[in-house]
Amino acid sequence: MKINTALILCAGLGKRLNPLTLDTPKPLLKLNDITILEKCINTIIKLGVKRVILNTFHLGDQIFDFVNNKNFKIDINIVEDGSKILDTGGGILNMIRHSEDENFLVFNPDTLWNEIYIQEIDKMKNFYFENRLNNLLLVVNKKLSFDNNLIGDFELKSNLLKKNDNKNFIYIGCQILNKNLFQNYEIINFSISEIWNKLLGKNMLNGFESINKFYHLTNLETFKKLKDL
Repeated sequence: MKINTALILCAGLGKRLNPLTLDTPKPLLKLNDITILEKCINTIIKLGVKRVILNTFHLGDQIFDFVNNKNFKIDINIVEDGSKILDTGGGILNMIRHSEDENFLVFNPDTLWNEIYIQEIDKMKNFYFENRLNNLLLVVNKKLSFDNNLIGDFELKSNLLKKNDNKNFIYIGCQILNKNLFQNYEIINFSISEIWNKLLGKNMLNGFESINKFYHLTNLETFKKLKDL
């Protein structure tokens, strides 16, 4: 089984990176002369995915121009959130409605994606299909986070995610989702965490552990530190 479509969440306001994101959308911020969006798309291309759908809202015309001028070697469809921002859940559902596929890789571009993740995400995809899952989140032990201030989101045990006192794992911005998870939702502003929480309540939210160092554009302070690497 393969996943042919990757979704990239590019509509956020990036408030934690103000003032940089007042005039530049967060996905177009550069580290080592390459935008974080380009790093994400290049990683997706190396995964063998056939097409990308990305959403826009804040300064979306800049992202549209960037993608068109880059001529990436992959089919990219840009979907606008509309007159109001849709948040992660609504944004994903809006993008899914533009595809006939059943399963999607979903990326947050503010993680610094690169080729070290290729083998890991390939294993993640295999685990997803072998176990006939409808969701799978890539998580990392917080000890591997470049930003030491990040707190954990979940605990991971036997590839099941839980929320308890020992939240030692951070969601790092890559997940596989089946479209059926959204069948009772409308395209409005809602967070993907609403779906996660329902799955958690049924003990059905799945996790796959990353063993790579985790670099993430958390805020302005972290961005400055990453530029100095």
